[in-house]
Amino acid sequence: MLATAHLAPGLDILRISLHVLAAAVWIGGQIVVAGLLPTVRGFGDDAPKKIARAFARLSWPAFAVLIITGIWNVAALKNGDGSQSWSAVMGIKYVMVILAGGLVYVHTTATSPKLKGASAGIALLASVAAMVLGVGLAG
Repeated sequence: MLATAHLAPGLDILRISLHVLAAAVWIGGQIVVAGLLPTVRGFGDDAPKKIARAFARLSWPAFAVLIITGIWNVAALKNGDGSQSWSAVMGIKYVMVILAGGLVYVHTTATSPKLKGASAGIALLASVAAMVLGVGLAG
């Protein structure tokens, strides 16, 4: 017998959609800015800083939405949901989220080009790792 498919409740749709949209802005934006940076540098010495500030006005609110909806996602679980392995993966995801946010902050405050580049690259990897772990947690 086949399982019957059903639609998610409206509040679940809202919560998960906001989480995915915020992840698209946070992660996708990092990829787009990195890809545009060589071109942007040709627009003048201050152009990369202007682009970074403009992106920050979008990305940090998106990161806040990720945190809020992430907490909401965990709160929406029923007591007893999640195995020991699920909990371990969730713990690793928390570490990746904290690492990503911290390294983006380091990137925005760093003055050394090497530190700016390294922190941005590792922040992107941590962000992607958190996303992949989140997909795995969804079951």
